Amino acid sequence: MATITTSTPTEPAALGVIRKIASSFLLRRLAKALFSIWLVTSITFFVIRAMPGNAVDVLIQELTTQGVSPEDARNQAAALMNIDLDKPLPVQYLDYLGNVVRGDLGSSYKSAGLGVSDMIAQVLPWTLFSVGLALLITFVLGVALGAIMAYRRDTWIDHLLSNIAATLDAISPYLIGLLAILLFGITWKWVPIMEMRGAMSPGIKPAFTLEFLADIFMHVRVLLLVYVLSSIGSWMLQMKSNTVATLGEDYVTVARARGLTDGRILTAYVGRNATLPLFTRLAISVGFIVGGSVLLETLFTYRGVGFLLARSISERDYPVMQGVFLIITASVVVSNLLADYLYGWLDPRVRIAGGDN
Repeated sequence: MATITTSTPTEPAALGVIRKIASSFLLRRLAKALFSIWLVTSITFFVIRAMPGNAVDVLIQELTTQGVSPEDARNQAAALMNIDLDKPLPVQYLDYLGNVVRGDLGSSYKSAGLGVSDMIAQVLPWTLFSVGLALLITFVLGVALGAIMAYRRDTWIDHLLSNIAATLDAISPYLIGLLAILLFGITWKWVPIMEMRGAMSPGIKPAFTLEFLADIFMHVRVLLLVYVLSSIGSWMLQMKSNTVATLGEDYVTVARARGLTDGRILTAYVGRNATLPLFTRLAISVGFIVGGSVLLETLFTYRGVGFLLARSISERDYPVMQGVFLIITASVVVSNLLADYLYGWLDPRVRIAGGDN
């Protein structure tokens, strides 16, 4: 008698669930994000240690110039920085990954007793405030001015705004910062030079008071202006290009034939489609807020994440450098992940094409 074999009924269902998970838009993007964070973190770990003149060598050299013997200087440096100089690099790497998973970013070599997480937490709000506020202002103004340029194209206002946008987009942010200091602080004396330095005045305690808010705006006003001027040009030009392309679509022509006003067409037909790529770019730009601007924060002595990164690089402070790079990488990867979800939500065709059924 022939034996009839039957497959377990749960097998096809289980395989179907696995295939569903593997093809999920959400999980595939999440897996890529985690892999990117691990890859960049690993590369940063080894590249930093390949840099010439690390913090240990600098400290040993300082101690030897003070008359300490090389052996004693090496032992003192290891004790001060709380590291094992004899550990192989792969062991250091595995220890570092284990600590990161536990949320421990280590302690600063140069600032004894200060944890990297605490140091980042002290400066992160200032960068989020300055760059975040500038990004919001730039996005709103860029979208509005870009739409005006598109609706008034080939007129004097279009030519004027287009030339201004192209010029601002071509100038280096660092150069704009130097010009701002030269003009506002030295030539015109609109702003005292010392008020441009730091995030707030000495003696001011952080609190939701009018005095505190006025003080931090006083310190960030020129830097905020530089952020806006250095990035608004590209937003204006991209919004103009998107709007002009959208105005040529058939559904806009039909809407005009139906007698709809320009305002109704702009809000109901043109606005969403023209700003769709800009919302995606905005979501991606949010991730770069954490990194701030190393050059501009250093130029204005604004003690944000960029200033902390620049100082840690000059001092070869490995844990701080690694911690800042890790936070920046995570924020950029997460913002790209959010941009994918946002674009898929605004345009379901992207999500369906990606396999999220």
